[in-house]
Amino acid sequence: MFFKIIDFSTFSSIKVGQPTEVLMIERKDDIPRDRFIVGHANNLLVSPHARPLMMLSKDFSFIELEDEVLTIGCATPTGKILSFAKKNDLAGFEFVSKLPGSLGGMIAMNAGVKSYEVFNILDAVKIDGVWVGKEKIVHGYRFAKLGGVATEVRFKVKKGFDKALLEALINLRSNQPKTASAGSAFKNPKGDYAGRLIEEVGLKGVSKGAMQWSEVHANFLVNHGGGTFEEAKYLIDLAKEKVFEKFGVMLKEEVQIV
Repeated sequence: MFFKIIDFSTFSSIKVGQPTEVLMIERKDDIPRDRFIVGHANNLLVSPHARPLMMLSKDFSFIELEDEVLTIGCATPTGKILSFAKKNDLAGFEFVSKLPGSLGGMIAMNAGVKSYEVFNILDAVKIDGVWVGKEKIVHGYRFAKLGGVATEVRFKVKKGFDKALLEALINLRSNQPKTASAGSAFKNPKGDYAGRLIEEVGLKGVSKGAMQWSEVHANFLVNHGGGTFEEAKYLIDLAKEKVFEKFGVMLKEEVQIV
């Protein structure tokens, strides 16, 4: 293991943060218990007083296919996974086209698009060095209780990459802003949409400094350049307060705040 300084104002997808010391984990390292694991920072908001952080090194960026078993390291970028699935005609990975970041981040939040979620297709996750079947991992909409650090994921695969489904999922991006963001800020409440609620309380397009609830999609908190953690947190708290006051619904963050 080794330390690396990562500037989250450029590394994270929302472009908020500061240079921060991160412990990089390599193969055969004992994984510390006193640090928070981060992936490629695509749904991450880093505070000026962030808890101690760690990240999987490039040792965990790999894809291995043997017979019908696909093993992928959790530091592997989603784009690399999608390309491999297309090249090898593997079914079930089409939805990955909508998801930036790394496999580890996908697993930690059971990432997905519509009804397509990563836990639908995986077989087991290697957690703290031990393979755990998915049936033993409590998971649901945008969460997974891993109980440790995931380093590898195993899939039982079949042929039949669906190019038509890929195109349909890519088209869903048309209502997402291109400005820097961490993706959806809040999970959708059961039977409703966080974006609709935020818009209904009049916050769509509302700004604080360089941060703004997007005018394209109200559940996207965007950074127009130089936005700060304090500005982002203000808007997140404001949305939770206003939505609860009007609808009695407590929005739950999808973005990870550390």
